[in-house]
Amino acid sequence: MIDFYYWPTPNGWKIAILLEELALDYRVVPVDINAGDQFAPEFLAISPNNRMPAIVDHAPAQGYGEAPLPIFESGAIARYLAHKGGTFYPEEFRLRKEIDEWLFWQVGNLGPMGGQMSHFVNYAPEAQAGGYAETRYRDEYHRCLGVLERRLEGRTYLVGEHYSIADIVNWPWVLIARAMGQPLDEFPQVTAWRQRVKERPAVQRGVELGREWRSGGQPKDESARSVLFNQRANHASRGRD
Repeated sequence: MIDFYYWPTPNGWKIAILLEELALDYRVVPVDINAGDQFAPEFLAISPNNRMPAIVDHAPAQGYGEAPLPIFESGAIARYLAHKGGTFYPEEFRLRKEIDEWLFWQVGNLGPMGGQMSHFVNYAPEAQAGGYAETRYRDEYHRCLGVLERRLEGRTYLVGEHYSIADIVNWPWVLIARAMGQPLDEFPQVTAWRQRVKERPAVQRGVELGREWRSGGQPKDESARSVLFNQRANHASRGRD
């Protein structure tokens, strides 16, 4: 059994989708990021960066020993689960090399740029529209969509015909494009790929997980807002007070 520390966000969806695709047994442990659950000491022991998703595998894959195995960071979790499940991360070294490239590209580019853009769109309406920071992240997110568009020319998935963890980790950050005010009309390859992945039943189940917990973009109240924003080095050490 895998304990899956989760909240319904693009980063959470990555692992929800993969767990569904692999049909692995898991138990959802909600991490309400509005309430500050990510700063609870028991969660920090698993995820020292105070971010979800995270997992604890109580029956680790071969070679990892018998003790429960905690893993944080979505890219690391995705690679581990694909190894455990024996699919979406092929044995052929050149294919793995390409999948790794797009996995690391997502965690270093598309995700952070989309996340910062989402901050301005969903959480900072008081910020001046068209200000430097907002424009910077909108442009970078747009640039990343262009990178995907070029990559998908002549390909069904990010690594040729192989649906893989590269697609699974990138897709949630494209799913939300229109909701953030970024049309996909100028990215026909991305649009077709987005729809192709969306039609997979496991993807649909992963995105539906915890739908009732979604806040609709805005923190519930000022207390939640203070939990989500303006974090500094001592924030985690204070826990939820």
